[in-house]
Amino acid sequence: MNKRIELTKANMKNETLVLESEETPSEFGELKAKGQMLVDSDHLAFIYILDTSDAFVYASLPHSIWPELRMAKEKSFPIMAKIGEDVIELVDLIDELTYLLENIKGNANYGEEMESKVVEAFLLT
Repeated sequence: MNKRIELTKANMKNETLVLESEETPSEFGELKAKGQMLVDSDHLAFIYILDTSDAFVYASLPHSIWPELRMAKEKSFPIMAKIGEDVIELVDLIDELTYLLENIKGNANYGEEMESKVVEAFLLT
């Protein structure tokens, strides 16, 4: 079964965006960035996929941290996830996010609310 963790804190540190969870995660094992993202329209979040030896861990990026994601995207800052004591670079997140943003814009398949939040957070100047 896949596990999920909410990355709800976003802090800029030395031109790097660090995303953290407020929850204390259970032991996931060694986490590796998979470089792929999904959309969770029901929870208004992007999902970054982390890999372990036996399962995927879905790192949820809720709309509450999208302003910081936009800033990191615009400035091409690296994005890290701090999960417990582990710090993992979320490789290819900006490329994946850019692709998803283009697909969501004007696409009713993601739901009206998701499309509206994405346009508001990432596409309006």
